[in-house]
Amino acid sequence: MSTLRNIRHLPLKELETYFASIGEQKFRVKQVHEWLWQKHAHSFDDMSNISKGLRAKLASEFTLPALCVDAAQYSEDGTVKSRFKTFDGHFVEGVLIPTEERKTACVSSQIGCSLSCKFCATGYMERKRNLTFDEIYDQVVLINQQSEAKFQQKLSNIVFMGMGEPLLNYNNVLAAIERITAEDGLFMSPKRITVSTAGVAKQIKHLGDDKVRFKLAVSLHAPTDKKRNEIMPINESNNIAVLIEALNYFYKQTGNEITFEYILFKGFNDSPKDAEDLIKICRQVPADLVNIIEYNTIDAFKFYKPDERVVDEFMTILDKNRVNARLRKSRGKDIDAACGQLANK
Repeated sequence: MSTLRNIRHLPLKELETYFASIGEQKFRVKQVHEWLWQKHAHSFDDMSNISKGLRAKLASEFTLPALCVDAAQYSEDGTVKSRFKTFDGHFVEGVLIPTEERKTACVSSQIGCSLSCKFCATGYMERKRNLTFDEIYDQVVLINQQSEAKFQQKLSNIVFMGMGEPLLNYNNVLAAIERITAEDGLFMSPKRITVSTAGVAKQIKHLGDDKVRFKLAVSLHAPTDKKRNEIMPINESNNIAVLIEALNYFYKQTGNEITFEYILFKGFNDSPKDAEDLIKICRQVPADLVNIIEYNTIDAFKFYKPDERVVDEFMTILDKNRVNARLRKSRGKDIDAACGQLANK
């Protein structure tokens, strides 16, 4: 493995110091920085306004690893799933989700996942490692390029709902968002970014202390500890009461939007009593929205989605109790790109 340092891991000040040490003028720093974060160079040779000598010098002292699209699949509904390859030969998936109103990138934060949620295909994969902040950034860049090529529109939104638990890769996720929102990066509004967590309470509070500006989504999926323990092992150490406390702390510190994600499983969490228990949780947290999600089957988990009548009854109960709920239809199911299906297929 190379012992050279990844040039994108150098803070700007450090890059300036390096260029000064080799006798290069300061404007060269700006040129290289633009290639790294705005022109999206995948090698030093791409930096066409830099002399060959300087390019060779940089290549001898630094690496510039970048994700590449290893394979892409196209759904009938316009969704595009990409399998990205890392510099060290791992694979991770990201999805372009198009609607008339928005073009959303669903990005991953880890290679595999350690949380073992029963309904999620990624949960049955071994967690190989965290993605670095520049690898997360590359996913957004590549999906944005797909959006521009296919729909002639830039990305409007980013959701951290792909492979992995974002809050177990805290520093890299926040560093990636800093680059995505930076004026000398992709300059996207943090209000268009949502980070989804299975419920790591300690890190939710950390987000509050860091005064983050993006939205937070919480994968709830069951309204009681007993049921949540069955499908989400993380609940045994981060139960619903602990989660509620953390979410209220997060909201007090940031005022940012909170969404609950709730997948309906036939005969498990779709009864009127389940709806009432969900309402009780919503009464304790200033959640803006509850996303009721259609279950997408995976081979390892023998649950099914409820009948339409059951879904309608569940939604009616929420509506009558003034819970702002939205039924979210899955996209990309035919290419295993829908919620819970990412497994490098």
